[in-house]
Amino acid sequence: MFRPAALAFATAFAQSLAPGLLHAQSVPADVVARAPELLRKGLESSTRAIRRDVPLTDSIQRAFAAGTRDFTGQPGPNYWQLQTDFTIEAHLDRGTQSILGKEQIVVHNHSPSELTRLVLRLDHNIFRDRVQRGSSVPAETTDGMVVTRLAIDGEPIDLAARPGRRTGRGGGGGDGGGDDAAKTSSVSGLDQTVATISLGKPIAAKGKAVLEVEWRTKLPGGDGGRGHRMTQRWSDTLFQPTQWFPRLAKYDDLNGWDTNPYLGPSEFYNNFGRFDVRLSVPAGWIVTGTGVLQNPNEVLTATARERLAKVLDSDAEITIVGPDEVGPGKSTAAGDRLVWHFVADLVNDFAWATAENFVWKATRATIPGKGPVPIHMVHLPERAARFRGAGETARHALEFYSGLWVPYPFPQLTMQDGPSAGMEYPMVINSNAGAADHETAHQWWPMMVGTNETMYGWMDEGFDSYMNILSGAHRRGRAPSLDGRGQSYGQLSGNEAEPPLMWNANYAGNQYGFQAYQKAPMMLSMLGGIVGDEAVQLAMREYARTWAFKHPSPWDFAFFMSNALGQDLGWFWYYWLWTTESVDGSIEGVRGSGSDTVVTVRQAGQMPSPVVLKVEFASDGPALGTMANAKIGADGSAIVTWPVDVWFGGSRTFEARLQFGPRKIEKITLDPAGRFPDGDKQDNVWPRK
Repeated sequence: MFRPAALAFATAFAQSLAPGLLHAQSVPADVVARAPELLRKGLESSTRAIRRDVPLTDSIQRAFAAGTRDFTGQPGPNYWQLQTDFTIEAHLDRGTQSILGKEQIVVHNHSPSELTRLVLRLDHNIFRDRVQRGSSVPAETTDGMVVTRLAIDGEPIDLAARPGRRTGRGGGGGDGGGDDAAKTSSVSGLDQTVATISLGKPIAAKGKAVLEVEWRTKLPGGDGGRGHRMTQRWSDTLFQPTQWFPRLAKYDDLNGWDTNPYLGPSEFYNNFGRFDVRLSVPAGWIVTGTGVLQNPNEVLTATARERLAKVLDSDAEITIVGPDEVGPGKSTAAGDRLVWHFVADLVNDFAWATAENFVWKATRATIPGKGPVPIHMVHLPERAARFRGAGETARHALEFYSGLWVPYPFPQLTMQDGPSAGMEYPMVINSNAGAADHETAHQWWPMMVGTNETMYGWMDEGFDSYMNILSGAHRRGRAPSLDGRGQSYGQLSGNEAEPPLMWNANYAGNQYGFQAYQKAPMMLSMLGGIVGDEAVQLAMREYARTWAFKHPSPWDFAFFMSNALGQDLGWFWYYWLWTTESVDGSIEGVRGSGSDTVVTVRQAGQMPSPVVLKVEFASDGPALGTMANAKIGADGSAIVTWPVDVWFGGSRTFEARLQFGPRKIEKITLDPAGRFPDGDKQDNVWPRK
């Protein structure tokens, strides 16, 4: 609809220009005089240009040219991705609240280009002072992630040397090589969340190299933290390390190295690989984490092992270590320190937690087509109430989402207590019962479908929010309803603070929560209003199967869905992903035309949508005529639909002709299910109240 406030602003703006800027540039007086009217005509235009294609940036065009991706939305014949395999040994020092670690990263360069540099993610440097961050505030300022040794294929890297200079473009992200290239590896940015290693000897295409790193990092604690992952311990009795070790940044066919800094709110984009991790902690402390425990005989008591053996036998919740079992020889094997050994295959991260008095409980989920997997829960004794029902919620989520998308791919799930009560990692959710459903959903995106959370948070957080709607209804024994969600976006559209979904989520500012979490369910609500919710979910299921343990882009998702749904949805993806426009539909008028009724529908916004009318008739009268595009409901009303194509000619109005015969029409409602973004629902109904 036309907004008078917008016209008033435009007129005032033009008038303010007229005596000043326009006059100074010697614009003819008649043009100055006509400026407000020209603006008025533009705003009141009865036509609009509808964009029907998806913008192709340089990154996706490069991928198309290389054959790594294509218009099917599936991985192209030349698709590749890096693999990083970690072997980590870490020692928790209770006295300094720090982790001292060393690791080997085997870098498998499956790309067709040599790598002349490696990019490291040092997320714990966000806890340093004078490091850029978003809205997150660390609980404590620390020295960050202090790297004390680097070596590549056994050759030490001087941490103090200035980076060597290279010439040419070359592979590995554009830092090149050549006869005068530096022969000695060097590193820069170790005090930031992203560091770069310039390699004296490039890693050949299809080759591999071994990066060795030693480091230390203090886990921040205290009451001053704001934001997830900003507090990672309670005193010196519970530690919840996340993003706690140096990782290799993602390197892909779209943009090369991911060099987005870690700012706090948005999360990560990691390579898949194998983790072999040994964690040394005080004896008596329970440790849980990503992967499967390899040495239960060395770290658990015989009683705990006996209880664990029964977890998969039923849905009962079994106590593995109780609140009265604390200390070496009671909660764990005896000794001074114990090393817990975990292995995880084909995961993109590793997280863990440990405490001196964890209560450990376990239950199971039965995965369709796979069988039972354990669900572990660890929490402090005084926080037991927060975990009441957590196992049941996680079980429902694992089983429901396995049926909705694909079977849960991992061998276990662990829920960990701690200061971060809403965060996800492979096989691990730092959550109590409150966020259990949402965090469990993340095991599909991005832990299985490896989306780029840093850039496109809506591809994991938004999809999870959509899934939570379906799961919540199922858990309560209700049919899910997405009605009204798409329409509600029209009340938000136009806020200057809102970035489009294709804006880098890392820089979405105060609107990050809406952009990443809330808008995608609105978008999928509208898509369901066009093709049906079941069709949307079936297409997304196939998308998940196709991109499991790979890294899809927004273009892959859009093209895959369009192909799976058998429709040209370029217009839909353009307006939802690249703009903040809405439909703003209304019924402009209703008139008789012989035995027909003509409904004039107007769309004032730039986003088009199908025309869907609900027509309600008088209870008595002649039999209804038939229309090919109409469905008669059980209550006798009709839903009549015209495709979005009716707007592609450019007109803002469409005359919808109802051919039901002479029976009296008592009410007509535009978009009765509330699926299309609309700022004012009151003008969607005829007759007006």
